[in-house]
Amino acid sequence: MLSYISPMSPLRTALYNTIRLIPRGKVATYGILAKHFHTSPRAIASMLAANTLLDTYPCYRIIHTDGRIGGYREGTEEKIRRLYADGIKTVGGKIDLGKHEFTKF
Repeated sequence: MLSYISPMSPLRTALYNTIRLIPRGKVATYGILAKHFHTSPRAIASMLAANTLLDTYPCYRIIHTDGRIGGYREGTEEKIRRLYADGIKTVGGKIDLGKHEFTKF
């Protein structure tokens, strides 16, 4: 029996390639990516939730517009650990966007 693996949509491919542009020590928000791709923050979150190549496509660098961490396939603690390894600290469950936000897409 053959199994069919659907290819990524052009939008998802573009999103995944875009998040690779975010440097260590920086984060982007679901909102800024939604504006960039003319879609909703929820659509961005859904596409990122499907990411299984977590080291190739660093979706842990995507957070809520208000600085909250948000979900992650491997759990929130792992997301925080990866952000910390990038030099990003959380305070009260949030990230200082003034210091760490990346918007140059």
